[in-house]
Amino acid sequence: MSIKNVTILGSGLMGNGLALVFAKDEEARVIVRSRNMKNDPLGGIRANLDMLIERDAMTEEEAGGILSRISFTTDLEGALKEADLVVECVLEDMELKQNLFRDIEPLCKASCILATNTSVMSITEIASKVKDKSRFVGTHFWNPPYLIPLVEVVKGEETSDETMDLVYDYLKKIGKKPVKCMKDVPGFIANRLQHAIWREALSIVEKGIADASTVDEALRYGPGLRWPILGILENADMIGLDLSLNIQRYIVKYLEDSHEPSKLLRELVEKGDLGFKTGKGYQTWTPEQTAASNKRLREYLIDVTKDLK
Repeated sequence: MSIKNVTILGSGLMGNGLALVFAKDEEARVIVRSRNMKNDPLGGIRANLDMLIERDAMTEEEAGGILSRISFTTDLEGALKEADLVVECVLEDMELKQNLFRDIEPLCKASCILATNTSVMSITEIASKVKDKSRFVGTHFWNPPYLIPLVEVVKGEETSDETMDLVYDYLKKIGKKPVKCMKDVPGFIANRLQHAIWREALSIVEKGIADASTVDEALRYGPGLRWPILGILENADMIGLDLSLNIQRYIVKYLEDSHEPSKLLRELVEKGDLGFKTGKGYQTWTPEQTAASNKRLREYLIDVTKDLK
């Protein structure tokens, strides 16, 4: 089986980003199913393409080809009829996702792969109302998906090896950097790593060891510089596992091991200090600073990934 027709369920930021990702495949036909058609449904995708063109990461001709391969529709049955791959990116609500896949399975070809873009939820649980669970898989794209190479391909309890391999190989073909998560655990791989770092970072702030901006600087200008090139386990091999073991024997007992959300985080949310959206979180942000941060991130991601093979 080959994947050529891709249907995306959801037309928010992730849905639009995923449409751009799949439409880079010159053989693809991408349909985005939206409940409400906007005046210019391609507007968000076009804006993302414009930034790629501005940073010399894409030509006008390539962008035109991508746009030509994307269509929007409110017709669910029509969007699913010829799909080889369906990717869901609706709200992180378990019952919503379960019922969605229950309802669309009869509308899809028997060979169609059903994929959820959940970032933390159980793939097995989401697939509980699907009859053929062998073709159900997790595909966790990171936001913005057209710039972040990583996709976690997550195996549910009944996902077939054939489905895993087919999705993994297809994602490699269209230029992503897929990884296989072979056990359906909460948070999969990268989110577990990210939240372990967040837990320690917040503990450092709560205990007065350093403030939030200092924690960010310590990561940004220290280990964060190495991570794109040197994986953390590769780094351990580099320094020697005997040294790594001696360090762990000393340090791990001092690390945060709370099983509850951070007290500081809970207090900020209770006060309504939600970060960029309110202008205050761990730090204070002006509208100009939030816009600059978002722009800086996208420009950086474009520059560091445009030549990534």
